Amino acid sequence: MRADRTEAERGAAPANARVSRPGLRGREAELEKLRVLVEAVRRGGTGAIALLLGEPGIGKTVLLRETASLARDQGFAVSHGRAEELHELAPLASLASGLLHGETPLLARGDFADLAVHHDQRIWLVERLAQLIEERAAATPVLIAVDDVQWADPLSRFALSLLPARLLGSPVLWLLTGRQDPHLYGQGPRATTLALRPLSETALAELARDVLGTQVPARVAELLGGAGGNPFLATEMLSGIAAQGGDGPDVPERLVLGVRGRLADLRPDTLHFLRIGSVLGRAFSLADAAALCARPASALGAAVEEAIAAALLHDDGERLLFRHDLLREAVYADLAPSVRRALHREAARRLVAAGRSSIDAVPHLLKSADPGDTEAVALLGTAATDVIAVMPDLAADLSLRALELVPPRAPMLFDVGERAIVALTRAGRYTQARETGDALLARQSSLDVFARLQCVLGDALWHLDDIHELTRRSTAALAAVTDPVTRARLTARQALARSRGRDLEAARESGEEALADAERTGDREARVLALWGLGEIALNAGDCAAAVQHHTALSVFDTAFLPEEAVARIHLDDFATVARLLRTADDAPPRPAMLIWAQATLNMGLGRLDDADADFITAERLEADLHVPGNLVNIRVNRGLLALLRGDREAAREHLDVVRATVDDRPNTGNHATHQYFEAVIADADGDHTAAAERIRSAQRDHPFLRWRLLRPHIAQAVRIALNGGDRKLAEDLAAQAGKHAARNPTVPTARGTAAHAAALVSADHHLLERAVRILSTGPRPLLLAAASADLGRALLTVGDAAATPALTRAYDLYAQAGADAEADRVRTDPDRATSRPSRRTGRLRPRADQGWEALTASERKVARLIAAGHTNRSAAQALVVSPHTVNTHLASIFRKLAVRSRVHLARIVLAEDDTATATGG
Repeated sequence: MRADRTEAERGAAPANARVSRPGLRGREAELEKLRVLVEAVRRGGTGAIALLLGEPGIGKTVLLRETASLARDQGFAVSHGRAEELHELAPLASLASGLLHGETPLLARGDFADLAVHHDQRIWLVERLAQLIEERAAATPVLIAVDDVQWADPLSRFALSLLPARLLGSPVLWLLTGRQDPHLYGQGPRATTLALRPLSETALAELARDVLGTQVPARVAELLGGAGGNPFLATEMLSGIAAQGGDGPDVPERLVLGVRGRLADLRPDTLHFLRIGSVLGRAFSLADAAALCARPASALGAAVEEAIAAALLHDDGERLLFRHDLLREAVYADLAPSVRRALHREAARRLVAAGRSSIDAVPHLLKSADPGDTEAVALLGTAATDVIAVMPDLAADLSLRALELVPPRAPMLFDVGERAIVALTRAGRYTQARETGDALLARQSSLDVFARLQCVLGDALWHLDDIHELTRRSTAALAAVTDPVTRARLTARQALARSRGRDLEAARESGEEALADAERTGDREARVLALWGLGEIALNAGDCAAAVQHHTALSVFDTAFLPEEAVARIHLDDFATVARLLRTADDAPPRPAMLIWAQATLNMGLGRLDDADADFITAERLEADLHVPGNLVNIRVNRGLLALLRGDREAAREHLDVVRATVDDRPNTGNHATHQYFEAVIADADGDHTAAAERIRSAQRDHPFLRWRLLRPHIAQAVRIALNGGDRKLAEDLAAQAGKHAARNPTVPTARGTAAHAAALVSADHHLLERAVRILSTGPRPLLLAAASADLGRALLTVGDAAATPALTRAYDLYAQAGADAEADRVRTDPDRATSRPSRRTGRLRPRADQGWEALTASERKVARLIAAGHTNRSAAQALVVSPHTVNTHLASIFRKLAVRSRVHLARIVLAEDDTATATGG
C-alpha cells in the first residue's frame, strides 16, 4: 500500500476493501532503495543486482511487482518470471517464464527456440542469451525479475550466476527474490541485498486502517500479533474481519491461526480438490488435477469456482495458481505424510501416462518413491539421460537416487550403477564415481559385468590422474572380458593410460590394437578412445606428424576434439592451418575452454602476448564457470612465463602460488613437469641457479622432459638454466633429447632450430647458433628466433665480430614487437653488447601504465572502439575473428583500466581520445 494515501481516502474505503498493494506498508525504505537503483541503472547505463530475501508472505513479491512498475514507468523493458517448486528441473524454465511472456516479451520465441537447439552447451547458451539481452538493452534499459529463485532450475541458476558479469556494461537490472541468499552472482556487480524483516507494530496498525477504514479496535490489534509481523498473514486476517464486519471480541478465534483457518468453511469436495492441487505445485493444470482426482474436469467446476471466490486460487487462463505460497503450503501441510507420498506417486504415474516428460514426473518421484519401485528407477534413469548433457550434476543426483531404490540383489543393479558412474564422471565428481563403482565391484557379478564397470570407471581414474590404477584395472579387466565391444574400449583405455608412461612403443601397439578392435565392432566410443590415445602417444613420443594424423582423424569423427587437432598442428608448426581451423570452428563449440586454450597457445607461439594472455584468462574463466579446472596448471604456467617476459615478477609469483596450490590438490606427472619447469625459471630469474637446476633435474628425472610436449619450445632456456647451475651433464642430456626430437621431425623448423640452439649453448659454438637462427627464421615463432638471435649476438660480441649488432638488433625488435619488454631491455642494456637501438640512458622501453587509455593493449583498444561504435560482444568478436568470450575478457579489462562501468561511459572516453589524437595529429 502506498504511504501517501490521505486519512480521508482511508476512511472512505468500504469495510470489505482489499489492500491495493498489500505488503508495502512498512516497506517504504526498501522501496526507495529499489527506486534509486532503477534510476541508477537507467542513468548510468550499467548493470546491477538486487536481492530481496525473507520468509514467505514477508512482502518480497509485492516489492518486486512495485519495482517492475517503477521500471516500466521509466522506460524499462521488463521480464517477470517465477520459479516453481515442483517444476524446478525443466532446463531454463525459470528464466523463460519471464523472458517469453508479457505484453512485450524480452525475447522472441524464435530466438529462444534457437537457444534450445544447443541446450546441451551451457557456456554457448549463456553467451547467446547474453547477446540477445545485450541487443535489447542497447535500445532500452532492461529489468529481469525472477521470483522465488530458490526453486530455479539448475540451468537458470547457472545462467544467473554468469549473466550479470557478462552484461555488466549494459543497463540490465537483475531483481531476484528468495527465502535465503541464493549466491548466484559470482563475479558480477555487487548485489544490493534487502533482507525483509517483520513489520513493526506501527506498520501493522497502518495496514489495519488501510483494510478496515477505521481506527483499529484493541481486540483486532491483539489478533494481529498472531501474524508475527508477516504482512500477508496480517492482510488475510484483516480481510476476513472486514468481510464479516466484525471488530470486537466476537471475532472468530480461528483467524489467529492464519491461513489454515480459511479452509474451514470450504465444501469437502473443494478442500479435496485443493489438496490435490497442492501436491501438483503452486501452479497446476485443471486436467492434471482432474486426473489425480479420478474425475472429469467438467465435474470440478464448482470446486474451482469456490476456491477462486475464497481468494485461494487464481485462474490465469492456462493454469490454476494458489494465490500465495503460504496458501499452498497450508493446504499441503494438512495432508498426512503417507497420503502426500501416495499422491505424489500417483501424480508421477499419471503425468507419464499423459505423455508428459520424465522431468515433469521426477519431482514427484523424489518425494514418493520407495525402495524396490522399479518403475521409479526407470523414470529416474530416463530423466538423468535427458538432462545429462546440460545439467550433469542433476543427472548424477537422479542416477544415485535411482541406484538407492534398486533392491540389493536385483539384476538391474549393475546397469543402474553403471549409469550412475557415467553421470558422476560427467559431473566432475570423480572420487564419488570411483567410490560408487568400487561398492558395486564388491558385490558378486559376472566377469563381463566386472569388466564393464572397470571400463566406465576408467574415465574417472583418468581425470583423477591415477594412471597406475587405471593401467592395473584395465589390464585385469581385459583378462576377464568376453564382450568384444567392452574389450575394444578397455584396450583403448589401456593405451591412453600408457601414453603417460615410459614405454611408448608398447602404448602405441595397444592403441593400434584398440583401433582395429573398434573398427571391427563398429563401436564409436572405442574408436574415439583409440584415436585419442594414439594421438597422445604420438605427441608424447615426439612424432608430430603421426599426432596430427590421429588427432585430425579424431576431430573429423568428433568435432569436440578440434582443440586436440589444433594443438597437434601447433607442434608441427602448421600455424596457418590452425588459424583457419579456429576461424571456421562451429558457432557453438562443445568445449569452448579448450578451443580458447588452443587459440592462446597459437598466440603465444606467434608472439602475440597480449592476445595470448587474454585467451588464457578466458579459458581459465570458462573452466571455472563449468567447475572443471583441468588445465589450470598449464594456463597459469604460461601466464607466469608471459609475465616474466614482460618483466612483471610479482604477477609471475602470484601465478606460481596458484600452480603450487593446484598441484598439491591434483598432482599428476604432466602437472609435475610443468610446475617444476616454472619453479626453475622463477628461481633462475631470482639468481638461485643451483635450485633452478635441481628443478630441471626433477622434471627430467620424473618425466623425461621432452616427452612432455608443453615444454618443448623451452628447451634452450632449460639448457641455459642447467648451465647456470653448473650441471653440464644435465644440459648435455637435454640437448641430446632435443636432437632426437629434431631427427623425428625433420620438416618442423621449431624442432630443428631449438635443437641447434640447445646444442650451441652446450658447446659454445656460435656457428651452431647461426644455424639455429637461420632455421628458426623459417619458422612461425618470433620469440624463439629472438632468443637465438640474442645468444648469437652475445657470442659474436665475445669474439669482436661486427655481426653482433644486427643479431642483437633483430632480437630487440622481435622482443619489443611482442611486448616482451624485460627481454628487450635485457638485450639492449647488456654492457658488453652493441646494438643500433637506443641505449638504456636514452630510450629504455617504458612500462605500460596500470590505468587509463595508455594502459590498454592494442587488442583492447580495438575492442573499445568497436563497442563504443555500438557493436555487441558478438559482432565485435566477428569483426576481430575471435571468440565472444575473449571479447568479454577484453571488455572486463577495459572497464577496470578505464574505471568505467558502462558502454555509454566507454563511448565518451573513446570519442575524447580519438578527438585528442586528431587534434594532435596522432
